[in-house]
Amino acid sequence: MVYFGELYRRYIPMVYGLCLKYLANEADAKDAVMDLFEEVSQKIKQYEIQNFHTWLYTVAKNHCLQRLKKENKTFFVSYGEDIMENDSFFTLLDRDQSNEEETSALAVCMNELSEEQRKSIEYFYFQDKSYADIVSLTGFALAKVKSYIQNGKRNLKNCVSRILKTHPDKDELQHVHVPKR
Repeated sequence: MVYFGELYRRYIPMVYGLCLKYLANEADAKDAVMDLFEEVSQKIKQYEIQNFHTWLYTVAKNHCLQRLKKENKTFFVSYGEDIMENDSFFTLLDRDQSNEEETSALAVCMNELSEEQRKSIEYFYFQDKSYADIVSLTGFALAKVKSYIQNGKRNLKNCVSRILKTHPDKDELQHVHVPKR
């Protein structure tokens, strides 16, 4: 526990700054730091960490993003091509914004993904798991999880576009299981 106290002392400025950047509120950032170090004290035993700084940064960033996601808050980032490309994908995942046909098409397309992509996307978007949680649940390497999610999003976007453009028989789409969020 002495070592953990030293890690806390050494890395709290980085973690607090990161939380403040994402959460944009001092009280929320302080709460997140406390939650994070409690979470990290448990998770640290589960991983063979090569670069603690990078690992902690990733865990902290994912923690903040998950917190924002749970609170349904919006945060601002620079608008790059990758954000614009994925805008319609996130609308598809939001059942309040997507229509029944899009939701059914998404379910069909989920079944067309590789098992790794499907599992990673289900855990991340439908079960609100962090990258670290997905690594732990699946045994996939962190880089692979990120790749499976990114490639899976692209494949889903292309598949849903293809299905909606061909105007499939709606009865075919209505009998497909859609994962619960």
